[in-house]
Amino acid sequence: MASASQTLAAGPGGRRAGSALGQLARRPEAGSFLGMVAVFAFFAVFAGQVFLSPAGFASWLNVAAEIGIVALPVGLLMIAGELDLSVGAVIPAASLTVAVISGHYGLPESVGILAALGVGMAVGAANGFLVTRTEVPSLIVSIGMMFAVMGLTLGFSVLLTGSTSTGIVPSETSKFLLGQFIGGMFQVTIFWWILIAAVFAYVLHVSPFGNWIYALGGDRVSARNAGIPTERLTIQLFMMSGFCAAFVGVSQAMVYQSAQVAGGQSFIFNSIMCTVIGGVLLTGGFGSIVGVVFGTITFAVVNQGIYFTSFDPNLGSVIIGALLLLAVIMNDTFRQLALSYTKKKG
Repeated sequence: MASASQTLAAGPGGRRAGSALGQLARRPEAGSFLGMVAVFAFFAVFAGQVFLSPAGFASWLNVAAEIGIVALPVGLLMIAGELDLSVGAVIPAASLTVAVISGHYGLPESVGILAALGVGMAVGAANGFLVTRTEVPSLIVSIGMMFAVMGLTLGFSVLLTGSTSTGIVPSETSKFLLGQFIGGMFQVTIFWWILIAAVFAYVLHVSPFGNWIYALGGDRVSARNAGIPTERLTIQLFMMSGFCAAFVGVSQAMVYQSAQVAGGQSFIFNSIMCTVIGGVLLTGGFGSIVGVVFGTITFAVVNQGIYFTSFDPNLGSVIIGALLLLAVIMNDTFRQLALSYTKKKG
């Protein structure tokens, strides 16, 4: 005879629980959540109380906030089947724009900040226009744009200031909004990251634009035939990517009170790694904002947590590389599970 527990598990309640767990397992962020928990538990054990202290949390949260703000729009672009590598050039370009305008020439900071954000959006618009009109892969377009922006940034910096770095003394308001350290540890950018993540979550998972983005990454031709404005949507996504990268550049200028031509390149692949670890497919059409946030936290914890242990710091790169490979395998697996579940429901 079957035991009582087996009878309950086989009943309607047990089936509902199993169905709920099955649906959760098919979510894009399922694998990234498990990875985040495993990585955090690993460093909680091997890094000790220092890692779990407020200073330890601040070390990886500050890193996660900056990378996360860039990774969110990059994630949307990847879900739509595109890539943006120009973010690594937009960040220093925006930093130098606000530093030159408001620091070197002494114009109001509002003018410098708006100009810097405008630079980011202009680069994004150029990326989107070239991708939609030439049909050249966005990987190639954004690489070309990256080098072009890097060259222009260097040239204009030397031409206008005679140097590759420029200082700026931010006002109290700018420092409070963009460069403040709360409690002397937690950068205010963390709250901007949370706000931007909430906005992007609404766009992708609640608004009609979310279905358009998934459709764009699934099959661009079918999306266009269905009446989705694919070209306009692509340009808008690239502009969001440029805006967020420029925002991080402005924030860095306010935090460090200076800007340099050489900076931002690490964000290129770090942001892509965060999105892939977060469950976004490189081929597009699959992913979530929550997953990108989980992936960003995982990356930041590994990136900073390794310094709280007695391990070789180079081991952090090994862990991140292993996570990336595992994430690529798991992402496709969860996508197949989700597709099979959708077919059964249909």
